[in-house]
Amino acid sequence: MRGLRGKIAVVTGGLGDLGYASARRLVDEGCRVALFDVLDDAPKAEAIGARLFVVDIADERAVSEACDRVAKEIGGVHIVVNSAARFVLKGVDASKEDWDAMCSVNVAGTSFVAKYLVPQLRANGGGSIINFSSVSGFVGQANFATYNATTFAIRGLTKCWAQDLAPDGIRVNTICPGYIYTSAFVNSCKSLGLDLEEEDRRASEMHLLGRQGRPEEVAGAVAFLASDDSSFMTGSDLVVDGGYLAK
Repeated sequence: MRGLRGKIAVVTGGLGDLGYASARRLVDEGCRVALFDVLDDAPKAEAIGARLFVVDIADERAVSEACDRVAKEIGGVHIVVNSAARFVLKGVDASKEDWDAMCSVNVAGTSFVAKYLVPQLRANGGGSIINFSSVSGFVGQANFATYNATTFAIRGLTKCWAQDLAPDGIRVNTICPGYIYTSAFVNSCKSLGLDLEEEDRRASEMHLLGRQGRPEEVAGAVAFLASDDSSFMTGSDLVVDGGYLAK
């Protein structure tokens, strides 16, 4: 990808499968990468040549402090990848605690990260913000109201920020994966006592390509949106869904 070598990137949810794969790809492209995550596993970050900052993005003060540390210890940021998310799957029965848990990370937390990193992007003359949504940000799904509402919201944030930040040379796009085979998928099947092979088959049948995606396939799209190869894209939704929405 053009224009990534030497750039500095922050990836939130950086120890999760999608964030980690995205960070690995950016490192491979020549970026210096800081991972934001609530988990404390520095060796895992170091294994791909990234630097871990333990931070809960729902905590605005903690986000501000972490962003300042990145600037001081690594340098001013050019790329922001907002992949951190909570998953509470509820319908009309969702409680205030459920909504608070979802919105504090998926919407407010994403916004805090942008708030405190945009000045660094401006100082660098522009950059790229990539917000993770989902195919769930386009459709209704039974008992997914809490999750889908936040993924719709992320798409809305992207389109508003794209207008706000275009004069600064900052592009803002959304990446929308379909079903991706991750450790979270495996663990959720195990915790619910579901047959993993059967659930994988059911999820695969939802996609025209007949399978779930892989984290590295999403990471390739992230690298594209971060790079100069997408220089005329802003306010867009990049769908990486194996044909889920087309079916």
